[in-house]
Amino acid sequence: MANLKVIRIRISSVRSTRQITSAMKMVSAAKLRRAQDKIVRLRPYAQKLYEILINLTRSLDDAEIENKYARKSAPEKILIVVITSNRGLCGAFNSNVVKEAKRMIADSYYDQYIKGNVHFLTIGKKGYDYMRKQNFKIAGVNNDLLNDVSFENAIPLAEKVMESFLKGDYDRVDIIYNHFKNAAVQILTNEPFLPVETTRPSLKERFTTDYIYEPDKEEIIRELIPKSLKLQFYKALLDSFVAENGARMTAMHKATDNATTMIRDLTLQYNKARQAAITNQILEVVNGAEALKG
Repeated sequence: MANLKVIRIRISSVRSTRQITSAMKMVSAAKLRRAQDKIVRLRPYAQKLYEILINLTRSLDDAEIENKYARKSAPEKILIVVITSNRGLCGAFNSNVVKEAKRMIADSYYDQYIKGNVHFLTIGKKGYDYMRKQNFKIAGVNNDLLNDVSFENAIPLAEKVMESFLKGDYDRVDIIYNHFKNAAVQILTNEPFLPVETTRPSLKERFTTDYIYEPDKEEIIRELIPKSLKLQFYKALLDSFVAENGARMTAMHKATDNATTMIRDLTLQYNKARQAAITNQILEVVNGAEALKG
């Protein structure tokens, strides 16, 4: 049997850990409730605006108006935006994102990677640490953005990415992040950001919509397309932030349950060891008494 003092120390240690994980679970749950309301309200608007963006872009195919955000060229220079978290203790949230980034390099952009034309923009300390250790080319780092995820804070970074695409620094921009489904499920998402897709979908997906433009088509397109792209970028950030808190809440909930189970097992082990020690003491007293009688 293990020493009683050792078991008591282990029980005390696990209880302290359980207090920490329980507190972290409650904090993550509070953050999740606030952020979840934002993403639920944002998604219908972002989805509808994205559909309008696709239809507008498609309507320009036969027009003389140029959509500079739908520039068609061979993807030689790639920028991958990797959205992770600044902190850990959220299960496989961060590791899934970096694994997807490695998979993209191996499956889709291997030739460009060999030429040194694949760069990463990391949002979140965990993603940056991994990319730096793997000696990937990092085009930019923005960890402070996750401290206050808002549309106003996301605009400068989105504009920087869009400007890099317009200048020809990159031919393609992809975003890898975790899409929030519910507190227990996060869907790893890899979606193209630039250029704007112009491939006509099948009739089963959606119908093409004709619009009446007021004041004029050029001004609408000039204002709407950048706004839609910025909103899509912000939605990815907010989605990842909500998914992070959901993943951390779930991880801390499981950790708290595991700590409770461990305390119960250690308490049972302690009681057995204590009972065995008491029995041994009684036997020693009895044997000593019998020896004195002899």
